[in-house]
Amino acid sequence: MREFPGCGNIVTFAQFAFIALEGFIFETNFGRKKPAIPMSNYVVMVTMFFTVSVINNYALNFNIAMPLHMIFRSGSLIANMIMGIIILKKRYSMSKYLSVAMVSLGIFICTIMSAKQVNVGTQGSDDQGVYAFLHWLIGIAMLTFALLMSARMGIFQETLYKQYGKHSKEALFYNHCLPLPGFLLLSSDIYNHCVLFSQSTPVEVPVIGQAVPVLWLYLLLNVITQYVCIRGVFILTTECASLTVTLVVTLRKFISLIISILFFKNPFTAWHWVGTGVVFLGTLIYTEVWTSICTALRGSEKLRKKKT
Repeated sequence: MREFPGCGNIVTFAQFAFIALEGFIFETNFGRKKPAIPMSNYVVMVTMFFTVSVINNYALNFNIAMPLHMIFRSGSLIANMIMGIIILKKRYSMSKYLSVAMVSLGIFICTIMSAKQVNVGTQGSDDQGVYAFLHWLIGIAMLTFALLMSARMGIFQETLYKQYGKHSKEALFYNHCLPLPGFLLLSSDIYNHCVLFSQSTPVEVPVIGQAVPVLWLYLLLNVITQYVCIRGVFILTTECASLTVTLVVTLRKFISLIISILFFKNPFTAWHWVGTGVVFLGTLIYTEVWTSICTALRGSEKLRKKKT
């Protein structure tokens, strides 16, 4: 992304193609194994999954910094709650609503600070500054839509697994195989970035003793790590509720955020740290981590007293 901020489509396509190929060979036995979940349900899930993946990556074309991208997507707990209230008619305790308000406030703080950086960082005429800011607002709108769509997909997956049983590998394959024709709409952009990747600085790979353009090497590493990550998430969706999955993914994003700031020297003000802290404190309140720890400690203390 540092070399070519608009390379999201080729990255998404490579991830989907690799995971689909692996699933076609090892999960479906070259297409001979029939799916346990009806294909019509997969079509709905895949439409949502493909839309979220493409929009999240494409938003980076609209002056969205990577740390802001990560923080914004950490607001998935709010989206999960909103969808739960609307679709599943759930009701929550006051602590849950408080946590959602904190997460919203944290994201708002980070977003406003990033907006100021967009304005400050834009040089030239006032018209150029306004255009850059509107461009950034489009990216924020895209991230908001993807956030809500992702939460809706999580609830849909949870409902499917309750009805048809746990089939994480099958879901992983169809979620990445069925959207592949959709990349034809992005073929020109993908081809252009293939050319740009091939023109990047070559580096020698020790194992094969050949020089490879560095961005193709980065893409390979990205695809492998994404496969490990997404497979873990899909297994988690079959074993845990949508909310638990959301928490684990949110904490993983927090680690990614810290690495992004420290390793890539991304701009991050004191207000960004305040916003990030509020987001993750709200996440902990939402999942009642403190209550669980206190209950566990009280339980172990009672057990110790009984033994004595």
